[in-house]
Amino acid sequence: MTKSSRKLVYDILYDIAGSLALATGIYCFAEKVNIAPGGASGIAIMIKYLTGLPVGLVILVINIPLVLIAFKFLGKRFTLRTLRTLLISTVILDVVVTPFFPQYSGDRMLGSIFGGVCMGSGLGIIFLRGSSTAGTDIVSYLVEQKYPHIQIGKAMMFVDGVIIALSAVVFTDIEAALFGVVSLFCQTRIVNQIVYGSEKGRNILVISEKTEEIAQRILLEKNRGATFLNAQGAYSKKPSKVLMCVVRVWEYHEIKEIIYEEDPRAFVIASEAEHIMGEGFSDMKGKS
Repeated sequence: MTKSSRKLVYDILYDIAGSLALATGIYCFAEKVNIAPGGASGIAIMIKYLTGLPVGLVILVINIPLVLIAFKFLGKRFTLRTLRTLLISTVILDVVVTPFFPQYSGDRMLGSIFGGVCMGSGLGIIFLRGSSTAGTDIVSYLVEQKYPHIQIGKAMMFVDGVIIALSAVVFTDIEAALFGVVSLFCQTRIVNQIVYGSEKGRNILVISEKTEEIAQRILLEKNRGATFLNAQGAYSKKPSKVLMCVVRVWEYHEIKEIIYEEDPRAFVIASEAEHIMGEGFSDMKGKS
C-alpha cells in the first residue's frame, strides 16, 4: 500500500470514528431533550422539531453553501476532505445511529453534558486529520485562519452563541438555551483537549549551583534539550545560570526527581506551557 493510500485509509477511519461519536451526541442526547448546542447540527435539530425532517439530511442541505465558501477561501484540498467527512457523517447519523441507537430521556443536565462530550470528541477526532464537518466549523476555521491565536473551540463558541439563543425561541423554553450553553462548553473543552492537548507541557526554570549537572542528566537520561539563561542575583549581584527546560506533562515528575537528587535546595519554577512546537514536539506546520 502506498503512503497516499495508507493516509486516505487513516483519514476515512478517523472520519468514521469521529462521525460515530458526533452522531451519538446529536441523536442519543441532544435531539431527545431539545438541546441545540450550536452549529449546523443545532439548526438541524430545531428544523426537525418544527418539520420532522431527518437531522442528517438537513445538515447536508445547510452545508452546501458553506462548502462552496470553503472551496473559495480554504482551497480545494480542504473542501474535498470536508465533503468526504460530511457525507460520511450524514450517512452514519441517518442510516446507522438514528435507526438502531437508543435515545437518552433521563436528566436533562446529564443529556447536555454527555451530548457535548460525545460531539466534542467526534469533532476533535475529525479536526486531528485536518478535516471538518462543515457547518459553523467552516466559519471557525476561517476565524482561526484570520486570527491564529484564537483556538478552534473558542471560535466555535462565539459563532454558535447566536444559534443557542435562537433555540430558546424555537423550543419556547429558556432552559433549552441554558442547557445548550452547558453542552457547548463541554464540547469546546473536549475539542481543545483533543486538538491541542498533545502540545501542552511544562516550562521549568531551575536556579541552582548545579545547573550544569542537572542539564547533563536531562540530556543523557531523558533525551530532552535544555537552555542556559544568563542571570544575576538581585541581592548578591553574582552572575549565575538559570536552566530552562520544556517537557511533556508526564515527564515533569522525572525531571523534578533529577533536580532534587542533584540539588535538594534548588529553586524551581514550573509553569504550564499551552503550546509546545518544534523539534521533539509537534510540527509547527500542522497547527496554529
